[in-house]
Amino acid sequence: MAADKIYAAVCSRVALLLKQERERRKLSLNRVAQKAGLSRQTISFIENELRTPNLETLLRITSALETDLEKIIAQARQLPKDKG
Repeated sequence: MAADKIYAAVCSRVALLLKQERERRKLSLNRVAQKAGLSRQTISFIENELRTPNLETLLRITSALETDLEKIIAQARQLPKDKG
């Protein structure tokens, strides 16, 4: 059960970090979607934790945001340890 909570926390944190990165770069949902080759709704669903993206989708979004997926995941994994 603890692993499920960690997984959920990391997924939630990834969604938050992607949204923060988009906002930091002052990009609209439409612009990120266009650059990633995804729908605006898909980006919105991911940011609002209504959908968990697969690896390809994460790579497309992080590429559109010009950031590293590895960096996002590393930051997201820190949350469960910090909340400990």
